[in-house]
Amino acid sequence: MCGIVGITGFTSVNQSIYDALMVLQHRGQDAAGIVTLDENNRFRLRKANGLVKDVFETRHMLRLQGTCGIGHVRYPTAGSASVSEAQPFYVNSPFGITLAHNGNLTNASELKDYLFKQKRRHINTTSDSEILLNIFASELETEEKKEEEAIFSAVKRTHELVKGAYACVAMIIGHGMLAFRDPNGIRPLVMGKRKHILEDGNVKYEYMVASESVALDTLGFELCRHVAPGEAVYITEKGELFYRQCAKNPQYRPCLFEYVYFARPDSCIDKISVYSARISMGKKLGNKIKNSEEWNNLAIDVVIPIPETSCDIALEIAHILGKPYRQGFVKNRYVGRTFIMPGQQERSKSVRRKLNVNRAEFYDKNVLLVDDSIVRGTTSKQIVQMAREAGAKNVYFASAAPEISFPNVYGIDMPSANELVANNRTPDDLKKFIGADALIFQDLEDLKAAVTEGNPDITEFECSVFDGNYVTKDVNKEYLKYLQSLRSDDAQALSQQHEAENLEMYNEG
Repeated sequence: MCGIVGITGFTSVNQSIYDALMVLQHRGQDAAGIVTLDENNRFRLRKANGLVKDVFETRHMLRLQGTCGIGHVRYPTAGSASVSEAQPFYVNSPFGITLAHNGNLTNASELKDYLFKQKRRHINTTSDSEILLNIFASELETEEKKEEEAIFSAVKRTHELVKGAYACVAMIIGHGMLAFRDPNGIRPLVMGKRKHILEDGNVKYEYMVASESVALDTLGFELCRHVAPGEAVYITEKGELFYRQCAKNPQYRPCLFEYVYFARPDSCIDKISVYSARISMGKKLGNKIKNSEEWNNLAIDVVIPIPETSCDIALEIAHILGKPYRQGFVKNRYVGRTFIMPGQQERSKSVRRKLNVNRAEFYDKNVLLVDDSIVRGTTSKQIVQMAREAGAKNVYFASAAPEISFPNVYGIDMPSANELVANNRTPDDLKKFIGADALIFQDLEDLKAAVTEGNPDITEFECSVFDGNYVTKDVNKEYLKYLQSLRSDDAQALSQQHEAENLEMYNEG
């Protein structure tokens, strides 16, 4: 999962892009990058591994001059964690194009061969984002139509060639800023505008695109629209706005896991309030617990969320069950999200660094712990153990999402199938694995219903992690096996070792 932002305006945009990336930091903590376009039509680039606050120092910000720019926060879903994989990427031809991408291409290998053999374009990294940029650039290079028509035609051809999930923002020297979204709308993309009064009194608008609406809110941009699946939005250097549907059969199939875990609760994605969706998830799960014969026999004393994604969900469950809601865990806000930390050992160590128990809420009580989901199960196992060590009599566990049994291929770096705790395990096996006295999951249909309450026009979701149905229809066993070779903890540990060795050789040189 990554976060993208693009701003075109009439004053320097470097600080605005930085501020937007700060509020999108939850979408990626591995690397960050900003590109601006200066008055001499030159790209100014700064990107590196690390958090936004660490990547950009004052000296970098001073160099990032220009009234148009794009930014990216990265969490690696394809390729390695090398700094060379950080975004945005750029190419010199045609014109000069820079691009940032959120998602994952499922036919990246075929596209790389196509680019090399038919377009004579070399891909220098293992990132599918560099491939996507070169596909678009090669298609734009062959267009002879007028400006906006050529750009929309290149996006149309890109949709025809590329498979997978992608929300993109790009800058084209001498032209303007472009944003587009895959025909299924799997990854989110929003657009906003902000009024700007020129020196002569005339009013013009600055435009912004981002992964989540919270970035618009932070900078005072008004949410105009959610970029539709397959749609492209183009803003010229003069501030003219054009948009066009560029896909043959677009359909809304947004990622369901965005609403469960990734997006901030104060964001709105595809006209659906993330906060309201999570409240509804709590209602659905609370009623399931209340109407369960097995759970009716459990003496629950207190409902405790695993902060922070599940807090709103747990509060609604407590209300429905008529039980007190308590903050039993205190979160250290300066530790990253354990789900997106590389390596099982690092994830395991970080749980106790991130969470500490408030013992008074556990001692001699039957506690119901509520989390947004269970992925590998190791975090849940440690949390249950922490509750018992704090003196809980019985520990019950509720997940706001169904069992996650299949790997994600559209931009979420979930582990390979054999590392998913629900894969080939019965509910009773899962309960024993995490050490809970009782375990309950949200039903998939209830989860879908909870989200669609905000926008009934969306009738289908990308929910392959729950049901194994990949909406692009091109995912087979061979591809999943290939992903497993990249995503296993052993493979990531080897990649980190190679990166450390390369860095050491670089420093010695």
